[in-house]
Amino acid sequence: MAKVPRIKLGSQGLEVSAQGLGCMGMSAFYGPPKPEPDMINLIHHAINAGVTFLDTSDVYGPKTNEILLGKALKGEIRGKMELATKFGVKYDGNVWEISGDPGYVRAACEASLQRLGVDCIDLYYQHRIDNRVPIEITMGELKKLVEEGKIKYVGLSEASASTIRRAHVVHPITAIQLEWSLWSRDVEQDIIPTCRELGIGIVAYSPLGRGFFSSGPKMLNELKDGDLRKYMPRFQPENVEYNKVVYERINEIASKKGCTPSQLSLAWVHHQGNDVVPIPGTTKIENLEQNIGALYVKLTPEEMTELESFASADLVKGARYAAGISTYLDSETPPLSSWKA
Repeated sequence: MAKVPRIKLGSQGLEVSAQGLGCMGMSAFYGPPKPEPDMINLIHHAINAGVTFLDTSDVYGPKTNEILLGKALKGEIRGKMELATKFGVKYDGNVWEISGDPGYVRAACEASLQRLGVDCIDLYYQHRIDNRVPIEITMGELKKLVEEGKIKYVGLSEASASTIRRAHVVHPITAIQLEWSLWSRDVEQDIIPTCRELGIGIVAYSPLGRGFFSSGPKMLNELKDGDLRKYMPRFQPENVEYNKVVYERINEIASKKGCTPSQLSLAWVHHQGNDVVPIPGTTKIENLEQNIGALYVKLTPEEMTELESFASADLVKGARYAAGISTYLDSETPPLSSWKA
């Protein structure tokens, strides 16, 4: 298989593989955890194939996905990859809580370092923004962690354009993680232009529409108990019936091009620019290799336009998340002047 290219992610010096690997589904949210030996084998296969940018979070499991990566990355292999994890969402089995409090930021980082078995995290994201704590306060603590050598680069996930600007003043943001795919394009209006203005890299999660662009409506019949997608508005039967048109059209174009629907969908994200790194998740080596193949699917401007014509926001039914799940729309924080430590 051809070598996976490497790119500069953002303007702060981080270099990663042009495609990453989202590790969440190995341990959480998409049904029962997968067998640990199989997932370690998959991670090693990915790194050896050149997919060296691995993405996890302390809330995946919770905690078990970081522990899995810690086992997979023992020894020399650690020096061959770039590790991204996240903090900011606490879950005690009943209640989700978002926190950007400085004391929590530091404690979360120390705990992740221990679970991952590393001295330094390459890219550390705030997973969700705490709208009770000024972003400048959270960023101030992250800046200290960079200065102490515990993290190399700072990122934000699901942050609005204005929150990104405020954070970037305190310490340079290397990457913004956001959902970007053929059926999640709302970020194109404000957030993507802001990242490009400030020299911030873009990490696209769920670039395959959480699996919908791989197999279409039939995937709903394969979802296991505990799979988060069962509760997402976009995957409700009445919306799937409407949204299947997007998959059918993607499938049609993919057939003409001699690639799979998932490769075509992923290629569309890759064609957004050399500052964009998609991180499709998978638990199967064959899917990983198929995703790598998307790097070599070339789309003409006409094909890009055709894809976008039937995947516009008004042609997709159902929100990205169920009500109550925080996104960039909830990421505005109080002014710094209001903070009392």
